[in-house]
Amino acid sequence: MIVAAFRAEETEIPGTLTVWTAIHGLTFWLWHAPPFYEGAMSSDGIFWLMQISIFATAAVWWIKVIRSPAPAAATALLATMVAMGALGALLTFAHRAYFAPHWLTTQFWGLSPIEDQQIAGIIMWAPASLVYLVAALTILYRSLGSRAPA
Repeated sequence: MIVAAFRAEETEIPGTLTVWTAIHGLTFWLWHAPPFYEGAMSSDGIFWLMQISIFATAAVWWIKVIRSPAPAAATALLATMVAMGALGALLTFAHRAYFAPHWLTTQFWGLSPIEDQQIAGIIMWAPASLVYLVAALTILYRSLGSRAPA
């Protein structure tokens, strides 16, 4: 919505959709590496750097998706779905809790640290992946409709 509100899709941004798909995916994975995540949870400045970098790469990536032909856009959406789903699955099936900042905060909610991480992983894996799948299918459906004879 922010991309549309600021008409950011009209801005010229260097790099291909493939490059921005990789940049966004790597940014997301990087910030979920325990040392970086722990840094973000222990410093307001690093936390906001994490939020801004994830948001900025996502915004540019969506601009590239919007501007791309349907097959390329759907491919990028599905690739991102797989990358985010893989991270969610990794967190869900891990044998230990990775994120120390949450080791002492989960008991208040009646959860162990590993249960908290597993819930977060499932949310990232299933419902969040569904957003990318629905967007890809919508783009493909609309592209097929635009090819129908008049």
